[in-house]
Order: sequence, then structure tokens, then C-alpha cells
Amino acid sequence: MADYLETLDLSSYAALGDSFTEGLNDPGPDGQFAGWADRLAGMLAARRPETDFRYANLAVRGRLLDQIVAEQVPKVRQLQPDLVTLCAGGNDILRPGSDPDLIAEHFESAVLQLRESAGRVLICTGFDTRNVPVLRHLRGKVATYNSHLWAIADRNGLAVADLWSLRAVHDRRAWSDDRLHLSPEGHQRVALLAARALGLAVESDPEAAWPPAPVTTPADQRRENLQWARTYLLPWVGRRLRGESSGDHIEAKRPELLPL
Repeated sequence: MADYLETLDLSSYAALGDSFTEGLNDPGPDGQFAGWADRLAGMLAARRPETDFRYANLAVRGRLLDQIVAEQVPKVRQLQPDLVTLCAGGNDILRPGSDPDLIAEHFESAVLQLRESAGRVLICTGFDTRNVPVLRHLRGKVATYNSHLWAIADRNGLAVADLWSLRAVHDRRAWSDDRLHLSPEGHQRVALLAARALGLAVESDPEAAWPPAPVTTPADQRRENLQWARTYLLPWVGRRLRGESSGDHIEAKRPELLPL
């Protein structure tokens, strides 16, 4: 695998998924979010002559897996990219009563469709939620889903970016203020992990040690937790109670394969 990208000519890449792949909360230079997929595309483009690499990002925040299959997978048939990344199912797992076994069946169906239209497919496992407020009780579901994803990858010859084993994201600094989406540095760590999963030699280690963290007191932590609950948790719960999605009325930021 180490020489994979040395032997396979990748000139186009399409990223599919939800807010994780759209790039929340990693501000980009054009006013849109960047994120790990944009960063990975930059690494791939750097290996080719200028303007000779094309990239599309079809991901939209809040999308469930079946929405991704309905809205984004058919677009891949038109684009015919050399590489597709599919990271999806996390929003489904968050739903009460969700069944990771059934979600995995739908995921594999999507993979089978993508393999007909793309030269290579990379998927992502779910993060380990043991240190994530509100979501730590879902850890068992995520682990079950990840087991299915590894089996799907094995059956279908997929590359896997194993987010569950990425210890660097256990550091609070890997996450933005909402504690649900990665920080810019967190997105960079994931981009490096995805590049290595494809066999690309990277300049930095995604597991590189973080600088020493500032010392915070228990009182500081309580104030931070209260501010987080008011600013992010309550609106998030409210949207779910109202059946709303953060992706309502949002369109893909890069729906066509365009040069970087």
C-alpha cells in the first residue's frame, strides 16, 4: 500500500458525506468551510501539474445516509472520479432507536454503486465517543457500526481511514467550540490519516504530540461547560425536537469537478 499513489494516477476526487466532510468548523480562504476533504484534495493536487487535478465536494451538513445515497451517489455516476470518499452514517447513529446493522446494509449498497463509477473508494470509521459529552452513551453503537464498515471494506477492496483509533482527536483542541465538529487542526489530522490510508507519504504524523495544554481549574471547566450547553447543546436538542436539520436549505459547496 505504501507505493499505491505512486502507481495509480489520480486526477479527480469527489467527497461525499455530511458536515464532517463539508468541513465544519474549518474556515477556508473563500469564506466557505474547508475541512479534511479539501485538505486531502490539496495534498493530491500537489502531486500533479498545475490545474491538472479536479475536485468536487458534495457533502452537506445534517444529511442522513439515505439522503446521501439519494442526492450525492447519483452525481458520482456523472462525474466518474478517480477517487471517492464516503463518510456517512453518523447522523443516523445519533437518532434514537437507530439500528447500526441496518445502517451498515444501506452503506454497503451505496459502496457497491460507487465502485461502478469510481476508480478507488475510501471510507471512514466513526470516532470513539468515550470523551464526547452527550454522545458517550452511543459508543457501543458506533463500535458495532465500525465493525460492519471494516467488513464492508474487506469485501469490497476499500481503503479505510480509521478515525476510531486516531488518538490525537482525544485532545480537546482537536474539536471546535461546539464539541461536535473538528477544529482546523483536527481536520488537518484527519486529512493526514486519510492520505496515509491511501498510501500517500505525508510530511506530518497525524498522531504527533500536541503542545502542552494550558492548565484550567475545575471552576473554569464548569463555566466552559455551562456556556457550551447554552450556546450549542440546547439549540442542537431543539432542532431535533422540531425535526429540523442544520442542512435545511444548504447546497453542496463544490458540486462539480473543478480544478483546485
